[in-house]
Amino acid sequence: MLPFDAFMQLALYDPEVGYYRQNRKRVGQKPGTDFYTATSVGNLFGELITECCLNLIGEKACAESTFVEIGAEPDGGILREIAHPFANYRTIQVGQPIELSGRCVVFSNELFDAQPCRRFVRRESAWRELGVACVSDELREIELLLNASPDYLPSDAPEGYVIDAPQAATELLQTIVAQKWQGVFLACDYGKTWTEISTACPHGTMRAYKSHQQSNDLLAWPGEQDLTCHICWDWLQTALEASGFESVQVNSQETFFVRRGARLLEATMKTEATRLSPRKMALMQLIHPAYLGQKFQVLHGIRSAKDI
Repeated sequence: MLPFDAFMQLALYDPEVGYYRQNRKRVGQKPGTDFYTATSVGNLFGELITECCLNLIGEKACAESTFVEIGAEPDGGILREIAHPFANYRTIQVGQPIELSGRCVVFSNELFDAQPCRRFVRRESAWRELGVACVSDELREIELLLNASPDYLPSDAPEGYVIDAPQAATELLQTIVAQKWQGVFLACDYGKTWTEISTACPHGTMRAYKSHQQSNDLLAWPGEQDLTCHICWDWLQTALEASGFESVQVNSQETFFVRRGARLLEATMKTEATRLSPRKMALMQLIHPAYLGQKFQVLHGIRSAKDI
């Protein structure tokens, strides 16, 4: 019998059987992959992130910074195949220690939505925690009594309302920003405000993905399917601000790239104006609101040396 977040930790990150610890292709459009993300469109995503960094802190600061990508796939990395203006580039994969110092640009793409999530359900004017138990050789969802409800749970909610609380995502961010580094924090992900999570998502936000099919059966394929929930932007913004980050904002991916990557967008559209090229199609997928432009958001903030 386990709380759901402990089950999710095992299913995703166990060194032997965890989904993210297996040596296989997870991201992309080819057979055998499970989901599609911004990295799937090719090098343009990395180029846009680079252009946005230049816009945020300038060429000189970029040239003095190490670009650190946390959560990159073993064969991935958004700057791996492109020229970039940073002093150094390194990736931190799942299971590797996160060590940061000096001047950095700390970047992640869909890192926080894959952190273990606590699940709660409202029963008879009280909150219960959802967990997982093995019953007759079958995994089943169970309800666990709480001695004390976390302070963030609302005092009123409809009967049966489910809250997926992305507490571990906030704890991971606090671990990242507690280290002695200055520069830019930049995370592309999908999430909601706490008000949306606690009032507008009665069935929670947890989902499973396998072979590009979304499912609500979170227990069906432990270790063989991705598990994900919407992160809470309010919690992450608060964590950044509490650690000395300034100009902290959450924008849609469309808005962020249009505002911060305008120079590259303009050059790309001029070059590809007369044809529907793969590069132009990739750009459309990244910024069009019907594709990834509104589905994903970008959280960013800047910390100076005096605020460490």
